[in-house]
Amino acid sequence: MKPAPSLTIGIPCYNEALTIGKVVSDFRRVFPEARILIIDNASTDDTGAIAKAGGADVIQEPRKGKGYAVQRLFMEADTDYLIMVDGDDTYPAEEAPKLIDAIQTQSGDTVVGRRVSRDQAAFVTTHTWGNNLLAFFIETVFCAPVGDLFSGYRLFTRFFYRNIPILSSGFEVETELALQTIDKGFFQLDVDIDFRSRPEGSFSKLNTVKDGLRVLREILLVIKDYKPLLFFSFISLVLLALAMLAGFFPVRDYICYHYVYRLPLAVLATGLTLLSALSFMCAVVLDTLVRHSREQFFLRIRNFRH
Repeated sequence: MKPAPSLTIGIPCYNEALTIGKVVSDFRRVFPEARILIIDNASTDDTGAIAKAGGADVIQEPRKGKGYAVQRLFMEADTDYLIMVDGDDTYPAEEAPKLIDAIQTQSGDTVVGRRVSRDQAAFVTTHTWGNNLLAFFIETVFCAPVGDLFSGYRLFTRFFYRNIPILSSGFEVETELALQTIDKGFFQLDVDIDFRSRPEGSFSKLNTVKDGLRVLREILLVIKDYKPLLFFSFISLVLLALAMLAGFFPVRDYICYHYVYRLPLAVLATGLTLLSALSFMCAVVLDTLVRHSREQFFLRIRNFRH
């Protein structure tokens, strides 16, 4: 009989002393044999001490930012499955078996808990709008579904978390996970899970404007790095359009008067045209390099041993 897969419950958290004790005890009750691993992300309260008293393994991550905590979590975990969940008690431990059932009954590399709640107070309106807008943008550019982009309830197979590169430092890490999943050819499953409001006295660390801009920046960087043909071709087209606009009057002057009266505009149009051509050449060269890099990645994971 095949042994049951080993499991780690990974909880990156910052200043969650109010809720971490309950989160640890809830997951210990549901998964008595699992390792509960807390990544204490430079908390200034008793988060680490409370989690340790509850029987969890606590690892300190001094670099502040959820992305750093997730990087550390992926380094420290060493089980067949890794369930990552926020430490704010908004995700019930009883919903985690749904993620495991999905990965065992379907062929996938990661499972995202799609948040569903009758409690409308659980969702911040601006966060929901931002989630939907960014999800639409990514799905349009990458032609692939992303599910609940900012869900904090996810399951990863060892194959996934040992091979996915994470460079983000902050809350944009969920966006990078989604983009890397698409780019690296991993298969994502989505499962509806219950989502509830934070308990009284607990507050979200997410800043709608600041972290929203960081997420948008992350998306643009990923498009630049992984879809350079699209990114630099768009810049090339913009520069070409500006060149045509700037060159319209000098060309008209030459056609009508056989003389260029607007010499600065002619110089500007020439410069913009050259920049447009250079941008397009960058797009072609970088697209070739990215393709080669992707081929090397697939060759490496082909030889990966669980």
